[in-house]
Amino acid sequence: MLERIIGRYTGQEKGPLLICLGGMHGNEPAGVEAIEIMLKLLEVEPLTNTHFRFKGRLVGIRGNLQALEAGSRYIEGDLNRKLTPENVARVFAANVNDLTAEDLEIFELLSAVNKEVEDYKPERLIFLDIHTTTAFGGIFSIATDEPESIHLAVELHAPVITGMLKGIRGTTLHWFNDKNFKPKTTTVVFEAGQHTETLSVNRAIAAITNLLRTIGCVRAQDVENRHDKLLIEYSKGLPKVANLISTHRINPGDDFQMEPEFKNFQEVKQGELLAMDKQGAIHAPEDGLILMPLYQKQGEDGFFLIRPVQY
Repeated sequence: MLERIIGRYTGQEKGPLLICLGGMHGNEPAGVEAIEIMLKLLEVEPLTNTHFRFKGRLVGIRGNLQALEAGSRYIEGDLNRKLTPENVARVFAANVNDLTAEDLEIFELLSAVNKEVEDYKPERLIFLDIHTTTAFGGIFSIATDEPESIHLAVELHAPVITGMLKGIRGTTLHWFNDKNFKPKTTTVVFEAGQHTETLSVNRAIAAITNLLRTIGCVRAQDVENRHDKLLIEYSKGLPKVANLISTHRINPGDDFQMEPEFKNFQEVKQGELLAMDKQGAIHAPEDGLILMPLYQKQGEDGFFLIRPVQY
């Protein structure tokens, strides 16, 4: 049985608490692997760099344990769409024996997170939720509408997608904020690439490293340039910031089928055929760039359309 806590690394000085989440979807193991490697790298870093200093604490946490073991996005429902106030309240008020698979994951995950926050009592709390996508194409990060979330996302050297909180509900971006935690809390999501790409793990490691530098856990001189170069190279030619303009939701029984070979950030024109379902053809409602086209059986969102904005 997988453990909820991947590991912890605590610095010599008190500082921010960075909680890295991997495997919120069970068919996205790259984030978990990246966190495992990052924790091992931190353990050996002082042996090769005697001047290395770490300020704060890094905690790695697995999201959906049952789905990770099954290798599926979820068991009964998308964990990363269920973190709504009403649903979390229902889960914590229920008898644990009556909880469904993902309800139990919510109870155990949030209990573990709350315990970590209470144990370290940070003045600043940051969450990095690491994902991958079914489609190939560029990497990107997703920020809340808060300036600090956008700032952290930009520092990951990947396109930043804003407005996603309005396009979906019940994600880590919706739950891990100042409404539910006492310290100043900021969350950012990093999409490291396609599920099976080997480089997705490397890009996730680079994102964690850059975030540790940005929030002051590690010094800039202790971070190798290759982490920046890896992310910058893969983001070349992509917009710095883009805003969500539409979401295509999938209902049970829709028989949704995405047209083949769409990639993240591919340009589409209004009226272009994007997918089919039992109602017939689904066309692009307007010009934009396509994001996260769905090429797997499980999922509640068929695709997103975004538009570059000035930053």
